[in-house]
Amino acid sequence: MKYPAVDSGVWIAPLRRGWRMVCCDCGLTHVVDFRVKRRELQMRVFRDQRATGQIRRHRKTGTHG
Repeated sequence: MKYPAVDSGVWIAPLRRGWRMVCCDCGLTHVVDFRVKRRELQMRVFRDQRATGQIRRHRKTGTHG
């Protein structure tokens, strides 16, 4: 799966549900959902273990440990 490149400090418009975020340093991957409830922006984050493993295997650098 391809992940969009996002520069540090740049505003983006992510998908409302299922947006994937990858740490550029270690490859840790999260799936993020957003919603607005009672005029408050909320988000929830899940770690994607499988995608993290795939990213780290393909990079073979920048991993810790």
